[in-house]
Amino acid sequence: MKTITHNPAGIYPPTGDYAHALEVQAPQRILYVSGTMGLDPDGAAGETLEDQLELIWSNLRAILAEAGMTVDNVVRVTSYLRDGTYADGNASARVAALNGRVVPTTAIVVETLEPDWLVEIEIIAAA
Repeated sequence: MKTITHNPAGIYPPTGDYAHALEVQAPQRILYVSGTMGLDPDGAAGETLEDQLELIWSNLRAILAEAGMTVDNVVRVTSYLRDGTYADGNASARVAALNGRVVPTTAIVVETLEPDWLVEIEIIAAA
């Protein structure tokens, strides 16, 4: 599988932590992951945003591993934030989790189903 980042001239420039588009050439498998919350194995939410982001990326790594993939296979990230002030923390956690790899990403401010769920993240991965 080959990937090509697209950030065309003539539109607004992306920030350093995301790309406008990522072309995935000849993937053999695509994994669509549901929105994943920062819940521990007992279903309890992490106490802080940082705790929940750590749990989310740990949960995502486990899901990816089950499919024989790693974070290196992630080609798209969508984050659902309970509060817009969580954007910087979420972006920092994403950059760290992806080891600095730049992928298309969107963050949306929403009302989560449970008030203690501060962020939910869904991904698409390809191999």
